[in-house]
Amino acid sequence: MIKRLFDLTIALPALLLLSPLLGLVSLAICLEDRGSPLYRAERVGRDGRIFRMVKFRSMVTGADRSGVMSTAGDDARITRVGRLLRRFKLDELPQLINIVRGEMSLVGPRPNVPSEVALYSAEEQRLLSVLPGVTDFASIVFSDEGEILDGSADPDRDYNLLIRPWKSCLGLHYVDHRSFGLDLRLIALTALTLMSKQRAVRSIVRVLEWTGADRELIRVSRRSEPLKPSLPPGVTPETWESHLTAG
Repeated sequence: MIKRLFDLTIALPALLLLSPLLGLVSLAICLEDRGSPLYRAERVGRDGRIFRMVKFRSMVTGADRSGVMSTAGDDARITRVGRLLRRFKLDELPQLINIVRGEMSLVGPRPNVPSEVALYSAEEQRLLSVLPGVTDFASIVFSDEGEILDGSADPDRDYNLLIRPWKSCLGLHYVDHRSFGLDLRLIALTALTLMSKQRAVRSIVRVLEWTGADRELIRVSRRSEPLKPSLPPGVTPETWESHLTAG
């Protein structure tokens, strides 16, 4: 109840105060290619419910028809305005609407597309036990997700190999240690990421240490080493290749 009240206390005034900025962004998107400024994407929410997550459109109209769900920073589908929106995370602002509707929270594991959720292990299914959020541990640690996938011949496969395993681990760590105090820290660190990702990541590592995270998860979250292919939580080596093929 406290979390829901806090979400509404932030989201409703933010929508009102940011309405001039939201209008300007919408106009900039429309002027670039005459398409709709909003993109409504199917996502899987708490308890497996499908909802429409609202974002500012940062890619060309119909980009989702390519079948590629993961987006590299050098993806040709990203528009000029879209690159600016992604850089400052402005494309996420319309998700305040999802928060007001009760489909999302300010803090929680990022919602995923149905095709990716279909690949979840039994352990990863626990990510669906809470409302998805606009930000969480992984949003900060992997705020450069697009750059990680730059130059990839198969962004979806590389996402599943390099990023998803640790995003799932970070999401599960949040599920197991969530609290109002942790939410406040993650919101503050998300804002810090826009100014200094290095400082934000260092702070995230301290939070992970304080909450007793696995040592390997802490090591990867430092982002001081190249990411290596890993197994998502609950997935065995024997089933991993068929798991990827199914995606």
